[in-house]
Amino acid sequence: MRITVNGKFCDLSIKRLWESHKWNTSFGRAIGDNKEIKELNSYLDLILSKVYQAKTKLHERSKPITAESIKEVLLGKDEKKHLIKAVFLEHNIQMKALVGKNVAEGTLTRYKTAYLHTSSFIRWRYGKEDMELVELNYEFIDQFLFWLKSERNCGHNTAVKYLGPFKKIIIGCLKSGLLKTDPFQGVKFKRIEVHPIVLTKEEIVKIINKKYGIERLKYVRDIFLFSCYTGLSYSDVYRLQSSDIVTGIDGEKWIITSRKKTGSPTRLPILPYALEILKRYENHPKCLDNRTAFPVLTNQKMNSYLKEIADTCGIKKKLTFHTAMHTFATTITLNNGVPMETVSKMMGHKSLKHTQHYARVIDLKVSEDMKQLKKKLELA
Repeated sequence: MRITVNGKFCDLSIKRLWESHKWNTSFGRAIGDNKEIKELNSYLDLILSKVYQAKTKLHERSKPITAESIKEVLLGKDEKKHLIKAVFLEHNIQMKALVGKNVAEGTLTRYKTAYLHTSSFIRWRYGKEDMELVELNYEFIDQFLFWLKSERNCGHNTAVKYLGPFKKIIIGCLKSGLLKTDPFQGVKFKRIEVHPIVLTKEEIVKIINKKYGIERLKYVRDIFLFSCYTGLSYSDVYRLQSSDIVTGIDGEKWIITSRKKTGSPTRLPILPYALEILKRYENHPKCLDNRTAFPVLTNQKMNSYLKEIADTCGIKKKLTFHTAMHTFATTITLNNGVPMETVSKMMGHKSLKHTQHYARVIDLKVSEDMKQLKKKLELA
């Protein structure tokens, strides 16, 4: 086949063989009317139709119409293939460059994990190393969620959390025109509400008053209680430096730092008991060497020792370092009348919506107190 545009041409094989004496050069068609000839001529008509479709396609895209550009469209060379993992990886590389500016290290870690899950799922479900974006559909998303729950043993909320970064990548592809249809259209993955574990005032007192004969348990108790009275996460306490403790505008000691998870700035007045704990470690050798506020162990060891502390104090709840943050938001602050807006700011929440989650826990406390009141009134 010869394609000619404005006097310039290019040749293209249509992958068919035919006898020259049965060929009409003027019409470019096979001569005769048997089945084989009709099939060949029908195929030639189809090829001609595709040539005009290619011309229309170039016109719609405002691209120059040449013999060579039509040939590239017919051969499928005009469109660059966009692969899921490749697009995801490129996004993560760009995100890494923004860490410390407007992206938190924890956010990058979540996207890296989501990328690895996406890669493993594609290999498990489709037996490929990568797939084209255009292959994405509802089934892909549905099966991805199933795989996270069944093969990776993720809880529902954790599985939905890993789909979040993937969905953001897809939204970016839709905006840039790499994708025409949204595979998430009609998909609604609601998180199951989970009430955070919090300590009551009485349970905090138990942990404070308990005598520990083992030094490591004293460290863990003190650091955990410090978090209960400041709302700092494990990673924030781990990297807390003595230079982060400053004298505030009111003449009192404040913690001025930024949340590792969100990168949000935190300005936090230090409560007296938290300040007392800080002073215990001012001259600790490890703290002096590293200029840190505490000799913090690994998160895994901290949580392991917290379980031991809970058992020793007769507390049936599953204690983790997250419990301290939840306790600060509820028992220490909201329960004592601190406004939600203030709590939200101290905890570095980007939205009041995150803090409102704790308000529902307070409602449960109100309900329990009212039940006790009803029992007393019944006995009166």
